[in-house]
Amino acid sequence: MTDAKPIKIAILAMGGEGGGVLADWIVDLAEHNGYLAQTTSVPGVAQRTGATIYYVELFPAAAAKAAGARPVLALMPLPGDVDLVLASELMEAGRAVQRGLVTRDRTTLVASTHRVYAIAEKTALGDGRADADMLLAGARAAARRFIGFDMAAAAESQGSVISSVLFGALAATGELPFTREQFEATIQRGGVGVKSSLAAFDAAHRQVRSGPASAAPAPAFTLPRAANPAVQALLDRAAREHDGQALPIVVEGLRRLVDYQDPAYAALYLDRLAAAPPDAMLRTELARHLALWMSYEDTIRVADLKTRDTRFARVKGEVKAADDQVLRFSEFMHPRLQEIADTLPAGLGRWLLAAGAPRRFVERVGAKGRVVTTSSLGGFLLLWAVAGLRRWRRSTLRFAAEDARIESWLADIRSTAAIDPALALEVVRCQRLVKGYGDTHERGLASYARLRSAWQGHPIAPAMLAELRTAALADEEGHALTAAMQRLNIA
Repeated sequence: MTDAKPIKIAILAMGGEGGGVLADWIVDLAEHNGYLAQTTSVPGVAQRTGATIYYVELFPAAAAKAAGARPVLALMPLPGDVDLVLASELMEAGRAVQRGLVTRDRTTLVASTHRVYAIAEKTALGDGRADADMLLAGARAAARRFIGFDMAAAAESQGSVISSVLFGALAATGELPFTREQFEATIQRGGVGVKSSLAAFDAAHRQVRSGPASAAPAPAFTLPRAANPAVQALLDRAAREHDGQALPIVVEGLRRLVDYQDPAYAALYLDRLAAAPPDAMLRTELARHLALWMSYEDTIRVADLKTRDTRFARVKGEVKAADDQVLRFSEFMHPRLQEIADTLPAGLGRWLLAAGAPRRFVERVGAKGRVVTTSSLGGFLLLWAVAGLRRWRRSTLRFAAEDARIESWLADIRSTAAIDPALALEVVRCQRLVKGYGDTHERGLASYARLRSAWQGHPIAPAMLAELRTAALADEEGHALTAAMQRLNIA
C-alpha cells in the first residue's frame, strides 16, 4: 500500500493555442522524471473557437512500484478534485471556476488575463462583454493561489504561442516536483520552435517570480500630427475647441470619419459638436456617439472593410497560416432590396422601392445569398468596386435617411438640454440602439423610434429613459422593451 496521490491538472484552452502541446509537454516532463502520466481531452463548443479541456494526472512511478500495481487514473476532472488549473484566457478561467474545478483549499489557478470574446458577447445588441474585473475577482476568490497576467501579449512579444507561456508560468509556481532545467529539457525534446518557446517560457517564468508588476501611469494625451494638411487643420481645430477630457475622443472621432469618408465629412462632425449644449459630460458623450452614428455601416463600408489588406493580414495571423500556405477567404453576401436601394442615388433608390416590376425583379434575383471569394481576383474586384462608391456616398438614399435622423437626434438633444441636461445625456446614449445594417439596423431603429416617442411625448425621468434603453438592448425582438414600457405606463 502507498499514501501517494496523483497530481491532477486541468488545462482549458481554445483552438490554435497549443493546449494539446501543453498537455503533451507535461506528460513528457513527468515520464522523463520518474512519474507515470495520463492525458485525455474533452472538446468544447465552437462558439469558443474549439475550446477544449485537457486533463492530466501524474503519479510517482516509485510509489506504484512499491505498491506492486499501476495506479488507476481518472479520465476527466471532477469538481473539487483538481490541484492545478491552467487557463489560456480569462473567460476559460471563469468557466473552470463555474464548473467547480477551482477550490479555495486546494487549487492553484494559472490564467491569462486577456479576453477572446465569445459569439454571444460579439453579437449582443449592447455591450455584451463579460465584466473582466468580476471574472478576475472571482478567480482570485475561488483559488488557493491565483497567478494571472496577459500571456497572449507575452507570447506575441516572443513570437511564440500561449502554451509556452503557460508552461513557464507553471514551472515558476513550484507546484510540480520538477526543476526549471527539467521543464526546459522537455521543450528541447519537442524539437519544434524550440528557440521561441524557450524565450516565451523564460519571460513567463521571470514574470511569475518577480510578482505582479505595478500599473504604469497612463501617458498624457498628445495631439497627433497628420501628413495631410486638411486633416492637420481639423486636429488643430479640435484642440482649440475641446478640453483635455473630450479631446482624445474627438480626435478618435476625426480619425474614424476621415477613414470612413473624407476630411470634409470630419469637419461636419466638428461643426455639429460646436453647436452642442455646453455641458462638459454631455459634449464628451456626444463626441463618441456622434462619431459612431456618422460612420454608420452600409454596403459601401462593409465592402471597404472586407477588402483591406489589414483584414487579410489579421485573419492570416489569427489562423496562424504560414507563408507557404494558401488562405482562402469566402464571404457570404445576401444584400436585400433595401440595401441595394440604399446604395443607389436617393431618387433612384426611392423609385426602386416603389416600382412594381423592377422591385420584383431585384427581389427575385437577390432572394438567395451568394458566396464571394475575396481571395480570388473576381471576388475581390467585385467588393473593391462597391467600396469605391464611397466618393458618391453623400448622394445615396441611405446617407439621406441617416443624415436626417442624426439632425433630428441633435435637435432633440439641444431642446431637451435646455430643460433637463441629465435627460439630454440619456438621449445622447440612445444612439447605441442604431447599429449594423440589414435586419439588425431595422430592429435597432424600431426600438430607437419607440424610445424617441417616450422622451418626446411624456414627462420622463432620466433614470426611466436609461431603464428603457437597457431593456431595448436586452433582446432583438423588443419583448423586454415592451414589458418595461408597460411597467412604467408609457404607451
